[in-house]
Amino acid sequence: MTPRFVEVADRVYVLREPLLDVNVTLVVGDGAALVVDTLSTAGQAAELVAAARAVTPHPWTVVNTHHHFDHCFGNAVVAGDPAAPVYAHEVAAVALRDRPDEVRRAAYEEMRAARPELAAELANTRLLAPTHVVRGETVLDVGGRRVVLRHPGHGHTDADLVVHVPDADVLVAGDLVEQSGPPAFEESYPLQWPDALAEVLRLTTPGTVVVPGHGDLVDAEFVRFQHGQLAELSWLIRAGHTGGAPPERVAAEAPFGARAALAAARRGYAELDGTG
Repeated sequence: MTPRFVEVADRVYVLREPLLDVNVTLVVGDGAALVVDTLSTAGQAAELVAAARAVTPHPWTVVNTHHHFDHCFGNAVVAGDPAAPVYAHEVAAVALRDRPDEVRRAAYEEMRAARPELAAELANTRLLAPTHVVRGETVLDVGGRRVVLRHPGHGHTDADLVVHVPDADVLVAGDLVEQSGPPAFEESYPLQWPDALAEVLRLTTPGTVVVPGHGDLVDAEFVRFQHGQLAELSWLIRAGHTGGAPPERVAAEAPFGARAALAAARRGYAELDGTG
């Protein structure tokens, strides 16, 4: 079944792509709209555009929550021709603009074993770099609606953005928050991630609808629980490093499962050693 957008708050819609369980958010204002994330492939992006056009005829602006393939490889299709503005953190923009071959290669390597057909498609995707960069915070007017793009600090990557729609009490968290699986730590900053989530929590109320990068919609309490897990993981990494324990021992005691926690421990150790 072709994915479609479902309204989750006043004129805020979410589409959940079954492949990798990715969420895309559509914010509609008076005569304008905003699309947050663009999926993995040209085919997925074309379906996304069709689904969005079933909701609104308005021109849109695009935001990438970060530079991983499943959130930005559809930029060229979703932005259209002539291209709509595309916003991202400056680090993500530089990666997509200056190192597209490296970004495509990383996507291919990540998917080639589990999903070789997808990997092949990713290797040949035309990438469109963001046209507008965000450093700390940027405020957009989306058809009379105030939408805030904020970089809360290093977490899942060094280029994460969250998208806050205050009048609807919706927060799009990207992969700083995960519901359908453990957080992904391969390019993460596990010692700083708890601080980034603390910044995210400051934007929430008890009734906030939080859109994670992958999986079901969650609330502030879920984010608070995940913040606690990440804080525990950060403490275990620091304690293990100080005590000379191997990363494997930290992973065995940590939240999120051994595989994810091992990636986090290795990243954290590298950061503490000054090599990551």
